[in-house]
Amino acid sequence: MSTTTDVPYRLEFSVEVPGTPEQVWQAIATARGLNSWFLPTELEEREGGSLHFAMGPEMGSDGRVTGWDPPRRIAYEEDWAALMGKDPDALSPLKSEFLVEAQSGGTCVVRVTSSGFGTGAAWESEWWDDMGSSWRPFFDNLRLYLAHFPGQEATQLEATASHPGDAGALWSTVRDALNLGAEGATVEVRGATGTVERVGERQALVRLTAPVPGMLSVFTYGEGDGTAMAGVRAYLFSADAADHVRREQPAWQAWLQQLSVPA
Repeated sequence: MSTTTDVPYRLEFSVEVPGTPEQVWQAIATARGLNSWFLPTELEEREGGSLHFAMGPEMGSDGRVTGWDPPRRIAYEEDWAALMGKDPDALSPLKSEFLVEAQSGGTCVVRVTSSGFGTGAAWESEWWDDMGSSWRPFFDNLRLYLAHFPGQEATQLEATASHPGDAGALWSTVRDALNLGAEGATVEVRGATGTVERVGERQALVRLTAPVPGMLSVFTYGEGDGTAMAGVRAYLFSADAADHVRREQPAWQAWLQQLSVPA
């Protein structure tokens, strides 16, 4: 197996979203926007600026902006080796680019490309496959954000818990426990009401209407070693959102930890 970083990896897809190029740019190229549909983000909004994506209490990804052409193109690279705990020379930077193209009818197409070079180790291709399946659902968030909450700043709620077993069985437990129906169904999720906007593989997105408007993403994924994680991430848009998070985040955490997963 090669020990040099000459094995290419690439992920490329497009999404159509509502809004003007300026609205889309605000969502994808500012910390305020990214916080409202993606991960907690710190971003210096200029070419050469630093960025940081928070992926959990003790995990994050650092990088810098390498391309800045408002409202058409943003590019950045992350330290893939540091993110994976590898030797600095073991992996190339992870490069991403967003291109915004205006369409007729008040929509835009966002073309997303990520690429990098590794050594060809088996875990690398598995990581890229996992990244594709875990990253794409965020763009359902982006579409929903631009449709209902453009320009607004979110307060995030996040809770996760690990359980023995596989992600598929855990997802069935979570979906049944929350009574998540088909897309378009009206649901009540632990005291909150809303509409199911998207149901994917081990992931669902609900547009919340009360008591606080926003978006709720529910998901599971495999962690390896016979365990899987269940999680919720909400983006709330209201003057009362921070108080709601303080009350509800511990309750969500306890609920996730108490899930009963069939053996």
